Amino acid sequence: MLSMSNLSPSPGTPMAATPLTRAVLEIDEYASTLGWDRPARLFALVDTARLRGSEPGLASRLGLDQDDTGKNQLTPIEQDEVPAGTPLDKFLGTIAWPDAIVGCALTVERLMLPPSAEASVPEGLSDKQLAKWVAAHPDRQEVRLTVGVLRDGSRESAVRLREKDSSSEVLTGATLVPGLAEALAATFLD
Repeated sequence: MLSMSNLSPSPGTPMAATPLTRAVLEIDEYASTLGWDRPARLFALVDTARLRGSEPGLASRLGLDQDDTGKNQLTPIEQDEVPAGTPLDKFLGTIAWPDAIVGCALTVERLMLPPSAEASVPEGLSDKQLAKWVAAHPDRQEVRLTVGVLRDGSRESAVRLREKDSSSEVLTGATLVPGLAEALAATFLD
């Protein structure tokens, strides 16, 4: 069952060049209104014009009944919660999207280390030990990653640092989180 969210961009959301970038930034902004220390959130991305044509009542409830061509070409629709305690790769491996879904996005919080810390990572750690080591590292950064992919292979990411929690400080780029983008793209494979 879908839980619908109207993710209209806030005044602080920067204008973006592509519909996917705009959708990823809208989701990032929405997640920022919920605060930190939240579970991962999954979104279906639908073509706004197609949604308006096929589901006018739903489009109206989502505030999409006006023709705002060039503004919200993709509409993010929040899905049911990602099951707590289930590894993301296993969860994403269970997803198959219907044809009406043109893309998907995920927002998740993680700890990140600067590239300079990579050389000091102890060898032979299990995933659990590595996570513990990163969590204790003095240079760790808490980040919120929002990654979106389309069926056509397009990708976009937004990275928000907790210590610079501002819409104007969000980094974007297609290759910032390649592993997560690959996992999301795999949800569209037959």
